[in-house]
This record gives sequence, structure tokens and C-alpha cells, in this order.
Amino acid sequence: MFHYSQLKNDALKPVLAAYSMRIIELAENQDIPYSFWGETEAGRLGNTLYVRMDTPLHSVLHELCHYICMPATERAKDLVDAAGSAAEENACCFFQIILSEFIDGYDQSRLFQDMDAWGYSFRLGSAIRWYTEDAEDTREWLIEKQILLANNQPSWQLRN
Repeated sequence: MFHYSQLKNDALKPVLAAYSMRIIELAENQDIPYSFWGETEAGRLGNTLYVRMDTPLHSVLHELCHYICMPATERAKDLVDAAGSAAEENACCFFQIILSEFIDGYDQSRLFQDMDAWGYSFRLGSAIRWYTEDAEDTREWLIEKQILLANNQPSWQLRN
């Protein structure tokens, strides 16, 4: 599992800045506030991510993607559980795969491994198979919400 501590310098900063997100790094063994899953998993409240050095990077990306993919009315609320639809949850999974390519020292191949190791479950049995063979509806959802461009590049905008 690739952890937040393994990032090169400020590799995540440009991606976070594009979405006006901020990150708070917590001390080792400090409880991560607003974490849906607890333990080492990232927490998010509003536009703030909470992480420790042992937080898996896929968790950081997933929480970022919840913020990006939720409607503006939901972003304004202080929610720990994003409570979105199944389509929105799939969009978070898909879009974190897209964003992984914009983080120096990380990429889709590593993210697929981490997603599978964590236990993301997809009908076809793996993250890469879902992404390449079964996620066209999710891709279309992201394009419709103006999060993803038709060329599979981020629009660098929050959901419209």
C-alpha cells in the first residue's frame, strides 16, 4: 500500500490547489477526524482533508473525489458520510484513477494495486477490469457533470 508519507515533496499540492482543497497533516497515532472508515483512512470535512503519514494515498484521493463529485449543496454541508448515489460513488472511484496520473511518483498501475488490496469490490473482480471494461456509464456521468473532459482529462472544476 502506497502511503501519504511516500509522496515526493509536494506532489499532491497542484491537484489539491486546483480544487481549492487544503490538507492537514496529523501526528502519528493521532485520531483522524471526520474519517468515515477510521484507523488510517483520510478524513474530510468541507474542503479540508485530514491525513497522517500512514494514510493510504488512495484514501486521500477518494475523499478528494467525493468533494469534487458531490453537488454544491452537499459540499456546503459538514458531512463525514458523503451519502451520494451509487453513480456518485463510482464516479469517485473512476476519477481518483484519473487524478492518480497527475501525482509525481504515483500512477494508475499503483492505484489499481492499492484499490484491490484495500478491498474495493467491482463486478469484474478488480479495479483495472472495472475501469477498462465496465465503467463507461461512470465516465459519461463525469463528463455530464463537467468533471471530466471527453479526452479523459480532468476539467479541473468541481461538479456543476
